[in-house]
Amino acid sequence: MSYETYFQNQREAQLEELKQWLAIPSISALSDHKEDVLKAAHFLLDTLKRAGLENIELHPTAGHPVIYADYLHAPGRPTILVYGHYDVQPVDPLNLWTTPPFEPEIRDGKLYARGATDDKGQVFIHIKAIEAILKQEGSLPVNIKVCIEGEEEIGSKHLPPFLEANKEKLAADAVLVSDTALLERGRPAICTGLRGLASLEVSVNTAATDLHSGSFGGGVPNALHAMVSLMASLHDDKGRVAVEGFYEGVPELSPLLRGEFAKQGVNEDTLKANLGLESLYGEEGYSFVERVGARPTLELNGVYGGFQGEGSKTVIPKEAHAKITCRLVGDQDPQHILDAVEAHLKANIQTGAKVKVVQMEKARAFNSDPTNPILQTAADAYGKVYGTRALFTKDGGSIPIMESFARVLEAPVVLMGFGLDDENLHAPDEHFNLENFDKGLLTVVEFLKSV
Repeated sequence: MSYETYFQNQREAQLEELKQWLAIPSISALSDHKEDVLKAAHFLLDTLKRAGLENIELHPTAGHPVIYADYLHAPGRPTILVYGHYDVQPVDPLNLWTTPPFEPEIRDGKLYARGATDDKGQVFIHIKAIEAILKQEGSLPVNIKVCIEGEEEIGSKHLPPFLEANKEKLAADAVLVSDTALLERGRPAICTGLRGLASLEVSVNTAATDLHSGSFGGGVPNALHAMVSLMASLHDDKGRVAVEGFYEGVPELSPLLRGEFAKQGVNEDTLKANLGLESLYGEEGYSFVERVGARPTLELNGVYGGFQGEGSKTVIPKEAHAKITCRLVGDQDPQHILDAVEAHLKANIQTGAKVKVVQMEKARAFNSDPTNPILQTAADAYGKVYGTRALFTKDGGSIPIMESFARVLEAPVVLMGFGLDDENLHAPDEHFNLENFDKGLLTVVEFLKSV
């Protein structure tokens, strides 16, 4: 039986099984859902067992557990480690969902649910591809190890220590991951770079209490004014980050890399129209895909303080707050970036105001070599199923644990994504196009049989 026929025959049952997993609200960020995260982990254990994998283990951590399994019966053949995550993002705002986020529903060839594309649906592809080969052929053409965690959506805090403690157990010739996207429908891509991350929270304080703007306006510092001025100082008028030392470790874009970006064929006018924008914005001298794929950023994610209710309140606020994230590239050191931004903020705070900085997330950028033979094999596998070979791209997002896998295991990471950028991951009405579920199964089979 061909794999196309096999998957057609199994499709309804597989989607029903995936729906059961998606129905579990495994939101790692919310303590109220700790038992749900554990329930999703146990569902995964059962799924791996049914697929025919062996040595299936649940490893507790100080947070949510890591799941391990393997099938090591191909002596002399490569070992592929499959990584993914079973935790999901919170669902707010709930009122913007067409159907409840944990009541999976198929509409117009798309499976709607939180986690459908990020990342349960894509992890499920790998499990079912492995199961298909075992049922069709009785053995696997490669050795397989599986490492699936429950904390990716909260920074994978406990996975790096697990990797360090289990280097031999997890040793592999390549790490296979599906947590990224195609360029667009029918145009597969293999991501060879992810930006790193550094985040911080900023608080500005002035007087001991809010003050009446009639009695004190013009004579005392205003925390909101001080915050707005401080945030404006972080960029120059050409879109560059104005923090001293921010660009240390940022590589220049080579003509070859710029050529690869150009091959993506992103039409900036169409992009503007789709986003409802009159113009794009960013660092001068770079295209949109270069800015989001290979340049560092500093973004304000929230600035707030003072009166925000209905109507007017003539008050001078005593405090203001901001949340900042930086996306990093190349060899930028996230700790250096955090220290540099903090130093800039403290040096540029208005007279009469005090600034406090809390450093938070840190993750280095990830890069891989597209000339590596195993990445070339992955590109060919896409070509055989999609009819067009995958392009090698760089993604503006961050999957912090990728750099840890590459460094600790000293293995290439193959980011074979099957999502699409418009599938609302992290947003209401998250969904997964089933066309890519179907093709993803065949692509992973093709890849595993070709390595």
